[in-house]
Amino acid sequence: MTTLFLVRHGLTAQTGRVLYGRTPGIPLDHRGAAQADELIQRFDGVRVTAIYTSPLERCVQTVEPLGLARRLPVRIDEALIEMDAGAWTGRTLAQLRRVKAWRTVQQTPSAFAFPGGGEAFIDAQARAVGALERIARRHRNGRVVVATHGDIARIVLAHYAAAPLDEFQRIVIDTAAVSVLHLGGPRPHVMLVNDTGGLGRFRETPVDPWETAAGRNGGKLRG
Repeated sequence: MTTLFLVRHGLTAQTGRVLYGRTPGIPLDHRGAAQADELIQRFDGVRVTAIYTSPLERCVQTVEPLGLARRLPVRIDEALIEMDAGAWTGRTLAQLRRVKAWRTVQQTPSAFAFPGGGEAFIDAQARAVGALERIARRHRNGRVVVATHGDIARIVLAHYAAAPLDEFQRIVIDTAAVSVLHLGGPRPHVMLVNDTGGLGRFRETPVDPWETAAGRNGGKLRG
């Protein structure tokens, strides 16, 4: 059984405003850099055997500090890249919400491909799932960090949760959020979705959540 920690990249200056797709040269801003540094503490005590990332700068920069801290190479996997948004690349989300095809994206994404030679959601899901299956086989019984993009994480999680692709947008993935999959057994398991805090349950010596909560509240738990 392989444990995969899916990490969405940290914040950029354009996150949430522009559909930048595969546009190169978009780095983390100061907030995203802080999120990348925080990953080191969040993975404290969690065994990591390998780190993979989308080739785009915002993903690479998100896991580079963790790789340096663990003395692990950050491996580029092209199949983890963001969807190709075709002719929509670089347009603001405010503009796209007024486009007729936006309704298809929201309601039946399984039937949508980005115009201008862009990628289809169904093809992106197959690509990303294939990449994770390949990584899991390569690192059997390992614990692997995988940095990718918000929509890629969501369509992958929908697949492993046996949810229809058309419902993937019910899943929320924040910047620098960690989601966890177990692959390689009789069936896959979705262990965690959109975590932006601690990863204590995955430490070699698990932290008792009752003791943690009590400590935070001065020994008194609040309702």
